[in-house]
Order: sequence, then C-alpha cells, then structure tokens
Amino acid sequence: MDVLTIRNRGAVLAVLLTGQFMANIDTAVANIAGPSIGNDLRASPGAVGLVVSGYVIAFAVLLITGARLGTSLGYRRTFLLGLTVFTTASLACGLAPGIATLVGARFVQGAGAALMVPQVLSGIQLHFRGRDRLKALGYFSIALSGGAVAGQLLGGVLIAANLFDTGWRPIFLVNVPIGIALAVAGRRLLPPDPPGRRDRLDLGGVLALCTTVLLVVVPLLLGAERGWPTWSWLCLLLSLPALALFEYGERRTAARGGRPLIAREVLASRSVRAGLLAHGCTSGSYFALLFVLALYLQGGLHKGPAYSGFAMVVWVAAFGLAGPVLPRLRRGVRWMPVVGCVVLALGYLCVLTYLLLGGRSGPLLFVLLGVGGTGLGISANTLIGAVTSSLSPEYAADLSGVVATNAQLSGALGVAVAGSTYTALDADPGRALSVVLAGFVVLALVGAGAAQRLVRYR
Repeated sequence: MDVLTIRNRGAVLAVLLTGQFMANIDTAVANIAGPSIGNDLRASPGAVGLVVSGYVIAFAVLLITGARLGTSLGYRRTFLLGLTVFTTASLACGLAPGIATLVGARFVQGAGAALMVPQVLSGIQLHFRGRDRLKALGYFSIALSGGAVAGQLLGGVLIAANLFDTGWRPIFLVNVPIGIALAVAGRRLLPPDPPGRRDRLDLGGVLALCTTVLLVVVPLLLGAERGWPTWSWLCLLLSLPALALFEYGERRTAARGGRPLIAREVLASRSVRAGLLAHGCTSGSYFALLFVLALYLQGGLHKGPAYSGFAMVVWVAAFGLAGPVLPRLRRGVRWMPVVGCVVLALGYLCVLTYLLLGGRSGPLLFVLLGVGGTGLGISANTLIGAVTSSLSPEYAADLSGVVATNAQLSGALGVAVAGSTYTALDADPGRALSVVLAGFVVLALVGAGAAQRLVRYR
C-alpha cells in the first residue's frame, strides 16, 4: 500500500491513535472503580476482580486473532468492526443491571479492543516509512502512556463527580459518544482496504492459540492474588502441550500451502526474536513497576492515592514524552534500542541506590523514576520500529499481533512474579521494593543484550 500524503497521514494517525487511547484507558479505569462497583451492585471481591481482569484476559487472548483478521478482512474494516464492538460493549457496561452482565460486557469490550488495537500498528507500518514511522511510533507511545494515566485520573474524577447520581457508570458511558464520533471519522478518513483475495482464517489455529494464551494469562492474572492454588500451576503446565499442539497445527497448515495464523517467516527471523525478547523484558518491568510501586507507596508507606498516582504519572509521562524526541536525532538512532534499555537499567539502579541509602519517598524518587521512564520510552519506540521494519509490509498484521501479545504476556508475567516477590517480603517495604528493583536491573540488561543482537542482525 502506498505511503499517504502528509495531509492525510496526520488524519489517519489521529483516528488510529484515538482508538488505541480508548482501549488503554479501559485497561486501567476499572481498577479505580472497583470499590464503587462492588458497593453499588453488591458484588463479591472475586466478581469485581473479574470486571477488571475479564477485559485484560479477552484482550490478551484475542490480539493475534484480531491482527490476523486484519489480513483476512482488511485493517480498516477490522478496526471499525472492533471499534463498533468496543463501543457497544461500553454502553452495555454502563447500563449493566447486575454484576454478571457487567462481567460479560467487559469480556466483550476486551474482545472489541483486541480487534481494534492491532490495526493501529498495522496502519503505521503500512503508511509510514523511515523517520516518519519513528515519529508516528513516538505518538503511539504517547497514546499508550496517556491512556494509562488518563484511565487512573479520569476514573477518579468521574466517580467523585457522581454525575446525575450515576456513580461509576460514566467511566464506561463516556466511550459511547467518542466511539460514535471516531467511527464516523474512521469511515471518512481511513484509506479503503485494497481489493484482492483474502486469506481464510485458520480456525483451528485460532482455537489452539486462544487456549494456550488463556492457560497462561488466567493463572498469571488471578493465581498470584489467590496464593497460587493448584489450578493455577496446572493451567501453566497444560499451556506447554497446548503450545506444542498450536505449533504442530501451524506447521501442518504451512505444509499444505495454507496461511498459518502467524506467518512462519515472522518467528523464523532472528531480528524479530531478539526484538521480542528485548521488548518483553522492558514491557514486563514497566507493568510490574506500576503495580509494585502502588503497593509500596500506599500499603507500605501509607501514602494517599493521589500521591501514588502522581508518582506513576511521572513514570508513565516520561515514557510517553521520550518518543517524539527520537525523530529529531540525526545520529545514533540505530543503537537507540540498546541505549534505551541501558538508561532503563540505570533508572532502576538509581531508585535502588536511593532506597539502600535510606530514602523512602519524595521528589527525588519521582525524578529517578522519570529517568527510568525515559529509557523505557526510548527503548519501546525504537524496538517496535526495528522489529516492524525487519520484514516487508505483507507481514504487518503478523508483526502487530505478535508484538502486542508479547507485551501483554510479558506484563502479566512481570506483575505476577514481582507482585508475589514483593508480597512475600512486605514486612519491610523498602527491602521488598529493593529486591524487586534488583531484578528489574537484571531484566533491563538482558533486554539490552537482546537489543544489541537485534541491531546486529538487521
């Protein structure tokens, strides 16, 4: 597909990134609304937890399928389909009469996001090249980080406002007018999908992959908070034969001349594998720090939610603001994936040193978190750019799905491991956070090594 003119490029990017922004808001917003939902609907803590995790589970499980549908149906058509499902499910969430309806609507909402989100990265790969792509990915990182920040802030503001005595419901209903307006803009501004033969979706591969991801994501999201019961370990164990079955099916489909769910060329690429490892290491520590930092500040130091929220805003904002700076650099862009991982490791090391020297909170902590967030922003943008540039545009959808799923699974794993480690040591909050941060330093350096291989292979 031809690269768009400068005039059209900005409009297309705005439509795609607004969809990404909405999906990211709803990843975080239900966390803030949990207590209010539980009180209003007289729901158990477990049911309220499903309101939060149901969205994430459906989103993570269906990302690669959503990306593959972008190839089968066209990325524009799939984006608009996902947006319609997401908006309709948001309306159902806001009007839900009981907890069962709300949980079901959240699963559907996550499925809609999984259809919509992979098309964002696919659209950037199809329509942007060189520094324009790097610039687009910079704005992509703002949408990612901005959605996370807005989800926390918007949720708190709307619930506190209690508009028309509706409590928590506006956090979902606000998506409806925005979704309708975005659908109208998308139909007018997104370029039509090119005509041609569409590959059939490998339904067997979809079933096998969804089963595999479900067996991994559910215990990582729910097992840790329940003390790792037997079923969680059983699910993780069963994910291995499920993955083997998926791989067998993929090979068989390719041998018959069919189109596998994930193109074999994608995972066979050494640069893609190295990039996914580096991106997984950085993404895992990013999501995990958001989770553990909230435990440390609120549970360990008894700071208020506003204080904790500001600390996380600094971390996430630094991540988002680093991206737009990169296209302005004239030299050294090739090695920026490595530089970003090293700066991220340095940020974690600085916070660790601050804790070991007796610091516990305050402005200096926020500044040091900003250093790490900046490194994360540099690495995330350049890693995604390098991975998606490793293969030709015909693999755009495959790369989008794999990159997005890799980030979700790494984040779930990071939260589970870091959260369990912190909880086991939380009698001394400073020591608990120090141990977790030491692990993050190692993880970021492993990411730097993988990023170095990515640069060398390209």
